[in-house]
Amino acid sequence: MNNSSTIRSNAREILSGKWVNAILAYLIFAAIISIAASFYGVFLLISGTLAYGLYLYFLKLTRSEASDFNQLFKAFSFEGGNLGMFGKTLGLYLLMNLYILLWSLLLIVPGIIVAYSYRIAFYLMIDDPELNISEALKKSKEMMYGYKSKLFFLDLSFIGWGFLCLLTFGIGFLWLSPYMLTSQSIFYNELLNEYGISSKEIKEKQDNEAVNVGGVLE
Repeated sequence: MNNSSTIRSNAREILSGKWVNAILAYLIFAAIISIAASFYGVFLLISGTLAYGLYLYFLKLTRSEASDFNQLFKAFSFEGGNLGMFGKTLGLYLLMNLYILLWSLLLIVPGIIVAYSYRIAFYLMIDDPELNISEALKKSKEMMYGYKSKLFFLDLSFIGWGFLCLLTFGIGFLWLSPYMLTSQSIFYNELLNEYGISSKEIKEKQDNEAVNVGGVLE
């Protein structure tokens, strides 16, 4: 896996010429979350679903796949049992944050470790929508074993930019957040490679499944 500097460099290369759309995608997400924060129940209901959409947008960006703002709302689907993808992303968000909270009540460090253990759970559900909540969390924990510190240091490498953004009264975060999300998506792609999983194979599998579903519906 590449080091933090190389991942950030690759992120800037991917964002070159795409900064405006990336910033707008994050801005749409942030605006909705900010409005929802005024209504705590609504905030809890949609945060996981919107996080799924945000990760999906930037993951497709790193894979040179078509990515548009509609991706942000992809998980607002109620097809299937248990409220469909909306129910799964809601459950994943709530359960993940519950685990993090419970471990954080013991000590801050265990809470941070658990947070990094489950960091790729949404990505895994994006690549395999058939995963249930517990499977996504379990698989994330297994795959992040030995890699939590790498992601931690990648996050830490942005701290200087974070301080600079504070000097702009927070406006700079409109650039920093897409930069970090792109870098995080690259990290996930490289983690898949470490496990011998190709994003191209994932895309082909998803396309085949979509064709099969379409054939059944016809």
